[in-house]
Amino acid sequence: MKHFTTIAAAMLLALTSARAGVLPERATYSVGFTANSGKLDVAPYYITANRGGTVTQRQSALLSARVEAPIDTAKRFSIGFGAEAWGGYGSKAAYLRYDETTHSFFTHKQRPATAWLQQLWAEAKYRGVFLNAGIKEHRSPLLNSDLSSGDMTISGNARPSCGVGAGFINFQPIPFTNGWVQIRGEVGYYKTLDADYLNHHSNLYNDVLTTGYWLNYKNCHFRTREDQPLVFTVGMQAACQFGGNYKWYYHGELKRDVHQTADAKAFFKAFLPGAGGEASGDKAYFEGNHLGTWDVLLEYKLPHGSLLRGYYQSPWEDGSGIGKLNGFDGVWGLEWRNGQGCQGVTGVVLEYIDLTNQSGPMHFRASDHADDTHPGGSPVAGQATGSDDYYNNYAFSGYASWGMAIGSPFVKSPIYNLDGYLRFTDNLVRGFHAAVRGCIGPRIDYRAMASYRRSWGTPYLLRTKAVSATSLMLEATYRPEWLKGLAMTAQFALDRGKLMGNNAGGLIAITYSGLFGL
Repeated sequence: MKHFTTIAAAMLLALTSARAGVLPERATYSVGFTANSGKLDVAPYYITANRGGTVTQRQSALLSARVEAPIDTAKRFSIGFGAEAWGGYGSKAAYLRYDETTHSFFTHKQRPATAWLQQLWAEAKYRGVFLNAGIKEHRSPLLNSDLSSGDMTISGNARPSCGVGAGFINFQPIPFTNGWVQIRGEVGYYKTLDADYLNHHSNLYNDVLTTGYWLNYKNCHFRTREDQPLVFTVGMQAACQFGGNYKWYYHGELKRDVHQTADAKAFFKAFLPGAGGEASGDKAYFEGNHLGTWDVLLEYKLPHGSLLRGYYQSPWEDGSGIGKLNGFDGVWGLEWRNGQGCQGVTGVVLEYIDLTNQSGPMHFRASDHADDTHPGGSPVAGQATGSDDYYNNYAFSGYASWGMAIGSPFVKSPIYNLDGYLRFTDNLVRGFHAAVRGCIGPRIDYRAMASYRRSWGTPYLLRTKAVSATSLMLEATYRPEWLKGLAMTAQFALDRGKLMGNNAGGLIAITYSGLFGL
């Protein structure tokens, strides 16, 4: 497969650097066993969320192994590498599929692969810039991945794709600003690897099935001096799905089958949006599915090393969202970090999430309504660029990977759609999320999360009656003194309500970590 050339490039980068004598001096490794059990076909919300798509089924028993040697940021030139593999048993989930020969639906059961490569990457840095290649997880550049509900653009909730990326190492001072303005940014292109998953989970009835597409991700943030009591960060994240093979089914019949090109022009327009693609509609609209967030973060240093953070992520799907015509939509968060080590509570996050505006309920463009009578489009003047339909797009199977939202898992992921619908059904959502973590003595850590959300469906497919979900999670991790590197985790999660279903489940994980010299 073509994406394996990227993995080969990553390994070549690591081997070449090894011959040059710039490998890290040490690497970390971990081996683990994870098992979970629940009530419904898919695991409870807080067991699946922000876990890289590794645990999704009602029952599973999985082994994992990981090795990582990160780059040394203190060196002018340094390389790093990493690999992670998972495998084992995962229970089947029953999905609906349409049989075009009998003109009826049937249930077919699907389970994850017996083994898969979660990560395999290599990277290098020179001074303040980096280059990486392979399969590597992305986490939020601003939000706390362990306590937040999830970044709206890229959260670490889904399994990663394969590609190359480049950018700045941390924040770099902009010349002639005396350090008062710093910049951080990156850009990457990644090939999705979930074509088999999509083909097996689609209902093939009323659905869009797009496989083999590319994902462009980029971000750029500016920050004031971090050595000051008050630090301000502002910037944007942007992603674009493009290319791939697009199929549209209507009442079980394949109505459209289009190969969306991924040539040099498409790669350029994914980075800098422009119209003129070969797919239906792209000649009038920007090519690909563009989305992202405006990010604002304010940090205040409290006495004794503690930190108070306030942040806002404003999502956008097109120009209306970029122009902030979507009201108060976004993630409004407050985080406190304890700077005094293990003293009961070490961190707290409170978030309000509102995605109910979406630039208004109507989307109208005159050229959409061209016919023989009006070849130039509707005679009605003006336009309304609303109904943003976050994470959905007419030409793609949702902003997801292996059924898990690439952005915030607070928007219910398609993996929960047992009717075989591959897109998001409940992005018109509003709710709260709270999380706390801490420790009980030097050997026991704990984490607790709770959320409530209410959904009205999507701007195009409204629910006749709103549904809600209440989710809870309790977790404890014990690190015994008699074997350093061993961690034993127990987790309990609960969902109540018609949005996620009445689900309950538990998870145990045993992990051993260590170091070895290179």
